[in-house]
Amino acid sequence: MSGMTWTVAPEAHDSPAAAALWRAYYTEVSDRWYRLHEGRSTDPDELEREIAADTGTYLAPPGGVLLVARYAGEPAGTAGVRLTDPATAELKRVFLRGELRGRGGARLLVTAAEEHARALGARRMVLDTRHDLVEARALYARLGYAETEPHNDEPYADHWFCKPLAPAPEPEPGT
Repeated sequence: MSGMTWTVAPEAHDSPAAAALWRAYYTEVSDRWYRLHEGRSTDPDELEREIAADTGTYLAPPGGVLLVARYAGEPAGTAGVRLTDPATAELKRVFLRGELRGRGGARLLVTAAEEHARALGARRMVLDTRHDLVEARALYARLGYAETEPHNDEPYADHWFCKPLAPAPEPEPGT
């Protein structure tokens, strides 16, 4: 549709839009894992416990940020950044609603996350993902992320990526 546009902006990690997107993200990745490994969807009680257990406070300032993408004004996806040390940021919760994939929103989210990581002082971005999240792995490769050795011990991670972040451009004199 013409006239449909993307916006990406920081939002509180516990806002209603962020909470709804976290639920959609976690439901999708959990169901995908259980369907692949056990041939079933996530147990509803387990889903509620796991969603509640990860409050996302690590995506709050001063050491983190949650970005919410909107398409035509409606919440469509997220990307989070958290500093793991003064020079390293970790990309978290990259998600786009299924019906909006393929329209450039994921690239916008990751690019905005990289900008925010630079603003926090990071010189590199790391992330982890799973083997079955093939779309995510393809996106990260297209955006210049290289697979690397594990940087954490996340139990569901199968692939780890890293990308150097060029310094933010200096402002023009007199601006």
